[in-house]
Amino acid sequence: DIREWIKTWNDNPRPFVWRKTAEEIIDSLARYCQRISGAAH
Repeated sequence: DIREWIKTWNDNPRPFVWRKTAEEIIDSLARYCQRISGAAH
């Protein structure tokens, strides 16, 4: 499946467009880390 996706992508490549700023990504990651820091594993 992955090889087929790569072939299809390479036939019609498009540039990756970031939808969030670096600050938004870091804030989201910080919230995620906060949620899992006390989780029982």
